[in-house]
Amino acid sequence: MDSRSTPIAGRAHHPGRVLAVTLIVALAGATAAFAGPPLLCHPFDIGSERSLPWDGRSSWFDTDPSYQLKSLVADTEAVLAPSTPVIVRMETLRRAVIYAGRDAAVARQLLDRLTARAVGSAGKEPDPLALFDAGYLVEALRQLTMVPQFKAQRAALEPLVAGQDGYVMVKKSLALRPNDASLEFGAALIVADKDQRAYRSHADRARAGANRDVLLARNIRQLG
Repeated sequence: MDSRSTPIAGRAHHPGRVLAVTLIVALAGATAAFAGPPLLCHPFDIGSERSLPWDGRSSWFDTDPSYQLKSLVADTEAVLAPSTPVIVRMETLRRAVIYAGRDAAVARQLLDRLTARAVGSAGKEPDPLALFDAGYLVEALRQLTMVPQFKAQRAALEPLVAGQDGYVMVKKSLALRPNDASLEFGAALIVADKDQRAYRSHADRARAGANRDVLLARNIRQLG
C-alpha cells in the first residue's frame, strides 16, 4: 500500500489528519523489516540445544500447557549458563518472557533475578552475558506489553520496565565482548524499531561475523 497521501482538490488540510498520516508513515518505515515485535514473534533456530519446554506449533506465543510456571525463574537461570550460546539465550528469554507474561509476579521475580546477576558482586567486573540477558529481558518484556494478545496483562507488566533501558545494558555487554557477532545480532533486534542508524551498525557487524557462528548463521535472515 502506498503510504503517501494525495491532496483532494477543494478540500482543506486538517493539521490533525496530517499529523496522523505522518505518524503512520514513520511507524511503517521503522518496522518494515519486522512483522511484529522482533524479540518475540520470530522464534530462533537453536537446533538440538536445550531451552525451556515449548510447543509453538500454532503461534509464536504457543506455550507448553503442561509447564509449571512456578519453575520458570530457576529453569531459565539454569539454561543461561556461561557456556550457553547467545542465540540459545535469546530463544530461552523469548520463551521465558511469554510464559512470564501470564503472571506479573513471576515476571518481576525473573527480572529481579537476572538484574541481580548482571550487577554482580562489588569489586568484580560485570559478566557481559549476564548484562546481555538482563537487557534483553527488559526490552522483550517491554515489547510484550505492546502485543494485543497480552493486553489484559499490560497494566501489571508496564511498571516492571518503566524507566529501564535494556539497550544500555546490552551496549555495556558489547563493550566487554566487542567482537561477539551474536551479541551484535541481539542488539540489532532490540533497536530495530527505535534507532535505524544503530540498527544498521549492529546488523552489519552481526552479518560480518555470521560465518564464525553456526547458530547465528542459521538465524541471520531475521535481519532482513
